Amino acid sequence: MSSSLVVLPKPVIRAGTSLEQTLAQRRSHRTFADTPVTLAQLAQLLWAGQGRTGDYDGRTAPSAGGVHPLRLYVVAGLVDGLSSGIYRYRPATHDLETLATGDLRAALRAATGHQECLGEGAVDIVIGAATAATAERYGERGLRYLHMEAGHVGQNICLQATALGLVTTTVAAFDDDAMASGAGLEPGEIALYAMPVGHPR
Repeated sequence: MSSSLVVLPKPVIRAGTSLEQTLAQRRSHRTFADTPVTLAQLAQLLWAGQGRTGDYDGRTAPSAGGVHPLRLYVVAGLVDGLSSGIYRYRPATHDLETLATGDLRAALRAATGHQECLGEGAVDIVIGAATAATAERYGERGLRYLHMEAGHVGQNICLQATALGLVTTTVAAFDDDAMASGAGLEPGEIALYAMPVGHPR
């Protein structure tokens, strides 16, 4: 299908929950209510993970050498204001590029050996990485840096979900090729993390 763009609500910079409260409340959840999240909530989660924070390419999460090889993919099932489908987040313009339509969360569940949480969350966020630039710059250590960066991004999303009254967990046990295919990653990108997000049940 030809790609189309979804404009996202602007991120909220000042909110009422303190960082300390968020850290104290953060827990991993693997069961979710059958309740949609809003487009504004999804936009806030994506901004927390990889959002731009300045005129230069500064982001909410650090990146070795400022390479920023990570990509956030959204497999949406229950998002008010967004059709079910697969999307890629574009930090520079804070929008979503449509990659596929339909509720395709089951493919991610299958890639994990049927961990049900990836079918129950309203939306699944997959952290992928374009490996070439980091490997070219850092050689064998580059792969280590990719995993470190995924950890930074994953924690940001966890904390933002908590601040929004949502829950999530982090899943890294999956078939790499099946996860990359299910989330719509490009050739040369690898999947590092999958995060179902939704309301607690």
